[in-house]
Amino acid sequence: MITVAKSELKAKMLEYFRKVEKTGEELIVTDNRVPVLKVIPLRRRKTPDEVFGDVRGKISYSDDLTESESSEWEET
Repeated sequence: MITVAKSELKAKMLEYFRKVEKTGEELIVTDNRVPVLKVIPLRRRKTPDEVFGDVRGKISYSDDLTESESSEWEET
């Protein structure tokens, strides 16, 4: 977590914003040493291709995917 005073943020805002984007850290802005704002990076959702792209075509499953697996679990 990065902490910065309002006055310093005003002078170096772009630098701090780029740091938040790059590191993913939160930025806490203070006024007279009291936290008043929190800046957090937005996380975009990854597509299935981005998440599973490196294993696509490398995994195989031989059982019937439509068959119930409930018999494998104990009832509680």
